[in-house]
Amino acid sequence: MPKIIDVIKYEGGNDVFVYKHPTEDFNLGTQLIVHESQVAVFFYNGKAMETFGPGKHTLETANIPLLKNLVNSVAGGESLFHAEVYFINMVTQMNLKWGTDSKVRMFDPATGLTIELGASGTFNMKVADPRKLLIKVIGTEKAFGDCDVTGQEGSGYSSETMNGAFRGMLMTKVKSYLPRSIREENINILEVDEHLDDIGAFIKKEINKVFEDFGLTCTDLFVNRITTPDEDPNFRRLKQQHADRYLTVEEQRIKEKAALARKGVVEVEAETEAMKKRIAAQAEADAMKATGFAEAEVMRAKGYTYQQETQRQVGVALAENESAGAGGLAATMAQVGVGLGMATAVGKATAEAVKDSAPQGEAPAAPSSWECPKCHAMASGNFCSVCGSPKPVSGEWYCPDCGNKNTGNFCSNCGHKKP
Repeated sequence: MPKIIDVIKYEGGNDVFVYKHPTEDFNLGTQLIVHESQVAVFFYNGKAMETFGPGKHTLETANIPLLKNLVNSVAGGESLFHAEVYFINMVTQMNLKWGTDSKVRMFDPATGLTIELGASGTFNMKVADPRKLLIKVIGTEKAFGDCDVTGQEGSGYSSETMNGAFRGMLMTKVKSYLPRSIREENINILEVDEHLDDIGAFIKKEINKVFEDFGLTCTDLFVNRITTPDEDPNFRRLKQQHADRYLTVEEQRIKEKAALARKGVVEVEAETEAMKKRIAAQAEADAMKATGFAEAEVMRAKGYTYQQETQRQVGVALAENESAGAGGLAATMAQVGVGLGMATAVGKATAEAVKDSAPQGEAPAAPSSWECPKCHAMASGNFCSVCGSPKPVSGEWYCPDCGNKNTGNFCSNCGHKKP
């Protein structure tokens, strides 16, 4: 008769965390099949011997060294040993429901009011440490499913004594951490729906500190709903205070926006006016520049420069105001835009300028000009129109250094040679 090889495996649903195989007596050479996302742990006298991952394993003393001390009989060519085999499902259990069994009282520090809240949602859980879970939670139980965590209907393999073992702890932690998360995250209770993700992450972090001791971990926790006491007078008062604050802030925001708009209009008007002035000034400057270029072109076409034109105008003015004396001369020079220092330079050109400005067809006036011995300006009257010196008598001259009147070849005051 061929030798019979026993096979150990578990093919149950994913809603079971732990399953204990019903057979406890095995032969050396028994085949152990562990599926993906499963772990098999052998126990003997309450102690874990070996852990096997996914794959097909042959039970022998090579992979379970302790078996050589456990084989208790040899019969018919078979070596028997006694042990307990647990299959642990490592997949994440999804969509496990939770909810507060009573209202959570919360104090709102912003308003000083106390209100009551309720919350519900779902969470996902998986085994983090198979050995720790078996030792601290399972014991001698045959199975441990999701309903043993939540206390709700789940796997048919659930323990009869551990149903909802974690429900009380889970609800206590949620009721404790829900108001704390709202307070520490500075969440407005009237805007709590906008922060459900933040609240869920806070609660998950805190309850994992407890689940870790049992070899479990909560991978995700979702807050689907937070129930507010709409009929509670305190909650109504809270909403009214929030509405009043919102209206005040909104009114202030509108006023500030209007003020900024007015300021913007004024600034735009001022900038527009300044731009108009700049445009006008630029246009005037361009016009003057164009006029200057035009006049310069005319002068170049006639063959003289701006300086020569100025000298000509001064000469004409001097000729017309020869009887006005030094005061009249200064006024005349100021009118044409030149200083007294230019008089000497233009004096020599005066006679020619007067000649050029005489009307066509008329004979020019008889030349009676004379050179001032003091400032060397050309004069036509009895006094110099530049410095006011009298016309010298024949043979007399004025020293150009000290102004002394002389008749000889040298100045009798400073010795300067007669010009």
